[in-house]
Amino acid sequence: MNLAEHVLRAGMAAPDRLAMSIVGVARADRWSYARLVAAVRGTATGLRRLGLRPGDRLLVRLGNTPGFPVAYLGAIAAGLVPVPTSAMLTRPEITRIAAETGPALIVAGQGIALPDHPAPVLAESQLAGFSALPPADFAQGDPERLAYIVYTSGSSGRPRAVMHAHRAILARRMMFDGWYGLRRDDRLLHAGAFNWTFTLGTGLMDPWTVGATALIPAEGTGLDQIPLLAARHGATLLAGAPGVFRRLLRSGWPPIASLRHGLAAGERLDPALREAWRERTGTDLHEAMGASEVSTFISGSPARPAPPGTAGYPQSGRTVAILDDCGVPATAGQPGDLALRRDDPGLFLGYLGQPDDTAARFRGDWFLTGDRAVQGRDGAIALLGRADDIMNAGGYRVAPPEIEEVLSSHPEAGDVAATELAVGSGRSIIAAFWTGAAAEAELRALAEAQLARYKQPRDYIRLTALPRTPTGKINRRALREAHRKDGA
Repeated sequence: MNLAEHVLRAGMAAPDRLAMSIVGVARADRWSYARLVAAVRGTATGLRRLGLRPGDRLLVRLGNTPGFPVAYLGAIAAGLVPVPTSAMLTRPEITRIAAETGPALIVAGQGIALPDHPAPVLAESQLAGFSALPPADFAQGDPERLAYIVYTSGSSGRPRAVMHAHRAILARRMMFDGWYGLRRDDRLLHAGAFNWTFTLGTGLMDPWTVGATALIPAEGTGLDQIPLLAARHGATLLAGAPGVFRRLLRSGWPPIASLRHGLAAGERLDPALREAWRERTGTDLHEAMGASEVSTFISGSPARPAPPGTAGYPQSGRTVAILDDCGVPATAGQPGDLALRRDDPGLFLGYLGQPDDTAARFRGDWFLTGDRAVQGRDGAIALLGRADDIMNAGGYRVAPPEIEEVLSSHPEAGDVAATELAVGSGRSIIAAFWTGAAAEAELRALAEAQLARYKQPRDYIRLTALPRTPTGKINRRALREAHRKDGA
């Protein structure tokens, strides 16, 4: 099989349908499936003519332009291995990635930092010229072979290079009904950057797999412009991190008539945010939980919405368990480590050059996601936070969401995070961070009224913004490190 061929097969059967529109306030750049397929297969031809061989790696240094997905799929079509990266990475950061992945070629947009690496650089303007070349055949091979490499967000430490096989695209079909309710006539607008696996999968690959339309905000588009663009272009699905939906609600925009529902992922969806979205728009927000190593595997959907306070249900075809301390599936209501069976078709091949770290993520037949969770009798799963984010307060284990949900219920709390802070040798406290106008005394009163004493934050720190990873997740590690220096 070939991942790129799988993604484009529906479009090749309907060449006149709209595949992608890069939407901006001034104009839209519209791509039919015929244009997209020609660009991808022509790019495969161009890359091969440069002397690249199957298995060679292509470092992608592009912004939110059509060249990004074309280079990504073109490389896979040719049997190469793309490494999509954020355009925001600095020269030292991308130099480390290049040293780890060893690219044979770097494709780069103007003004985007390049690594200190000997690989030749192909300018985006040169890449665009490949679209007119004769179409290449899709390189076929074992579904288990390496297809692409992405980087984890680094929310719990240094980002890692995650290797995925061509077969990973097959597992994404489990999301079509289990999360999206995806249809061929959908127009899906995603507010994230192309390099994020959430955007690449949900925003591009999945709509194209069914022959739907992907709407992508042009570079420089502000979040305040998203509602206008969604309404103008008839978006039926809107996808983004929970923070995106929170900011949209604050902007006071009117409901979008064409919108069926929203899709949230990247970090935990606050139940209060979901309810506020419902009240404002008359549509639901469906959350999905996943990881760079496996995409999403737990979600709510139009057919089966997640019960309040949960992330939803295991998607059909996934085998999910909550493991106790002995590595045995726990009973309903018993918290433990969230795990996915290791034969899941979407599971990664491993971390590049890190066999020991790869092995450490498995316990017997199970892949450990690094999250703590509990499953109800109805099968719905509630997330308790990252295993490495679980706080220890006087011997009691406390999950950050327990505190964050309470504090977020204050209408002026803004963005909220809780984490454990070191305040001296061998001592730590629970601290709460918030960005809104709420008074500290009011937040303390909320915590005292709704949380057991051992769960109540001992310190409250107002910030202008919470630190986030490149994919928009709250970076609790950064909070711990920055404020450990202040308080130690």
